Amino acid sequence: MSVIHITANGDTGQLLQLVRSAIDGEIAKLELGLELARKRLFPFEQKYGVSSGHFAAEMTAEDLTGGDDEYVRWAGEYLLMERLQTKLQRLQEVEYSDAALLQSNQIPG
Repeated sequence: MSVIHITANGDTGQLLQLVRSAIDGEIAKLELGLELARKRLFPFEQKYGVSSGHFAAEMTAEDLTGGDDEYVRWAGEYLLMERLQTKLQRLQEVEYSDAALLQSNQIPG
């Protein structure tokens, strides 16, 4: 879990909402990117009857009819999907707190 403490001159609530909105927008982009990556992985998984995780752990270019080109495309798409998942998970774990409220003990920290 990551916690973001917001401190601002003026209305901290507005800034907190802006940060939250920006992170929510990034989450939406990552979710779309993940959906597209999964759609691009699906033909490989169907063709070879294995998950992309199995492919990454167990297979080599020699195992694929498309050789190096197919291996690089599948591996690259799988690595992209993993990076997107990691970023998405990190952003979904973010918790927000208003530092001014924390300092005045109005909310638990």
